[in-house]
Amino acid sequence: MNAEKAIVVGSGIAGLSTALRLVRRGYEVEILEKNSIPGGRMSLIEKDGFKFDTGPTFFSMSYEFKELAKDLDIELPFDLLELDPLYTVWYDQPGKRYTIYKDLEKLAKEFEEVEPGFKEKMKAYLESTAKLYNDTESLIIKKNFNSFTDYATTLMKVPMGHLPKLFRTFWKEVSRYFDSNDVREIVSLVSFFLGGTPFDTPSVFTMLSYTEFVYDGYYNVNGGMYRIVEGFVEILEANGVKIHYNTDITSVERNGRDIKTVIDSKGKKWTAGVFVINADAALFRGEVLGRRKFSEEKLDKKRWTMAPFSMYLGINKKLPELKMHNYFLRGNFKEYANSIYTSQASLEQAYYYVNVVSRLNTDAAPEGNESLYILCPVPDLRFKPDWSDKEEIADSIIDDLSRRTGYDLKNSIVSKTILSPVDWKDSFNLYRGSGLGLGHNMMQMGWFRPSNRDEKYENLFYAGSSTVPGTGVPMAIISSKLVSERIEKRYGSVLKDLHPGK
Repeated sequence: MNAEKAIVVGSGIAGLSTALRLVRRGYEVEILEKNSIPGGRMSLIEKDGFKFDTGPTFFSMSYEFKELAKDLDIELPFDLLELDPLYTVWYDQPGKRYTIYKDLEKLAKEFEEVEPGFKEKMKAYLESTAKLYNDTESLIIKKNFNSFTDYATTLMKVPMGHLPKLFRTFWKEVSRYFDSNDVREIVSLVSFFLGGTPFDTPSVFTMLSYTEFVYDGYYNVNGGMYRIVEGFVEILEANGVKIHYNTDITSVERNGRDIKTVIDSKGKKWTAGVFVINADAALFRGEVLGRRKFSEEKLDKKRWTMAPFSMYLGINKKLPELKMHNYFLRGNFKEYANSIYTSQASLEQAYYYVNVVSRLNTDAAPEGNESLYILCPVPDLRFKPDWSDKEEIADSIIDDLSRRTGYDLKNSIVSKTILSPVDWKDSFNLYRGSGLGLGHNMMQMGWFRPSNRDEKYENLFYAGSSTVPGTGVPMAIISSKLVSERIEKRYGSVLKDLHPGK
């Protein structure tokens, strides 16, 4: 074939990995990025001598990166580092905390007092999640569906024993195995990685517990998560791919059943034979293409993932008591989770996550200092449009963290950056400030999720969180594979060797 010209709009992980797959298949690729650096939500803040990953700080399903490397016939341009232990959970009672291990023997010792028989119960739970994973992953998660009939036929191939999981929540499924609220809450934390809560996430996603505790675990990257972005960009640039920064696409020109050009906010037109949108698939269809099905009124009625409230703190001392990954919970777990999708959330009683960035990546802070990343799930802009109180909310969380760890953090801060849902929305075109795009319920999964091929334009495709298969770092890598398969099937490919980059 004659190499098609492909334009990828957005340089998030799905956009970068799609570009890599297309270059491997002989396409000439250009990337258009709204911001001044690549990465999308997996971005980087460098300030006052400190470095912070802005978005994800670890991930599961590392084998998806290995599959990508195999597809590209290259070595990964970064080193995967397995986490052990996985994370630590702090409760609001003095001295009450749990270290979460992948090793079942160690994990059982953590819960032996609050959950008698934990080991056997956990084995039974993980056996159930393993079967669910093995029966559905390749069949549903890693497949393109061309029609509802195709989707329904595929669902019928899933063993009937899993059917009740379609109608239970994550919380109800976990509660079938465990009696202690502590255990239920901690096992359910993985649902937050999907941007939901265990009370609204379907129990089919308990399969993630299998990847968490058995099949794969959690990983970071040597040098920080942004090293993934840097490594991908190095390979792309070595293969002639240009990334055009500060380029925000606001409209398109059509040519019958195809898109002819995309047009940026400065009026410049970008022409190609194939377009891949790594911006939010639902928002792009509404704002740029003007689809009534994706109007603001329609989008507001959909289930979106929680909004992030994030802080990036430079601390002028070491914090040995804090582990690398920490969750701070309270006795109001269910109440706070259910209030996130309302205007009634009490942010003075929030739960939150703390990553000591400099624990693994020593370059992230000056010697003797620490880089802290704090993330709190909050209501999106539909429920709380005014974030002029973000400094007060940040202070409340910092005070709570100081009280619970025994560190005087407020007087140790030498660098502080706060991103409210408004900031996330404006920086990354996130609908209503939703952190991970569309949520996951039965009407927003599989065939019912916005497709990765456009309904009208034959050369327009989508990759990322609000299309198939869903949200999260590994899902972004799978998304790039699915959309590349669509493009290859329609336009063909000629495999070529990639230059390895720097």
